[in-house]
Amino acid sequence: MHIIINDQPMDFDAPLTVNQLFAALQRQTAGTALAINQVIIPKSQWDSHVINDQDNILLFQAIAGG
Repeated sequence: MHIIINDQPMDFDAPLTVNQLFAALQRQTAGTALAINQVIIPKSQWDSHVINDQDNILLFQAIAGG
């Protein structure tokens, strides 16, 4: 499966849920938002939303400020 994460191509052997992707990337989910193909995926769906071949994923951190 070929996907793009923050403009970086990546390959995985099998389909993954969003939470499985975070585990594979060894990345924390706290304070992170995610969009797949320009659609924000709510955190409540990360355990069930399956990432598909050719998906374009944007990961971004929430930033506090004023």
